[in-house]
Amino acid sequence: MLTGYKILVAEDNTLNQRIATLILNKQGAKVTTVLNGLEALRELGRNSYDLILMDLQMPEMDGFETANYIRNVLKSKVPIIALSASTLENEYDRCIEAGMCTCIIKPLDKDKLATLIVALTKEKVTST
Repeated sequence: MLTGYKILVAEDNTLNQRIATLILNKQGAKVTTVLNGLEALRELGRNSYDLILMDLQMPEMDGFETANYIRNVLKSKVPIIALSASTLENEYDRCIEAGMCTCIIKPLDKDKLATLIVALTKEKVTST
């Protein structure tokens, strides 16, 4: 379903990184992982991605700050999905205000995640 997609996963928890990578690789995506927002910004300076999965609570630079920087400084429109362990409604609102497209709750549901990625990148042409 995600063949040909390049996805950046910004997540400081290595177990969560491995889970996200496994889920996305099984769907055919190419995944790059980073441990915080500063690393995500460096990676975006080197490569382009179809989508970013962004943990909200990371050291160095959290997901809110990173998304805000991507939107307002880099002027990038790359879709960003927030990853959260919380279901607080005000957190969702903060994600949208920071420039993220939506927020999904961990643990990740592989089918829901893939469907969401396709919906947010509907202009992406996949090769199968």
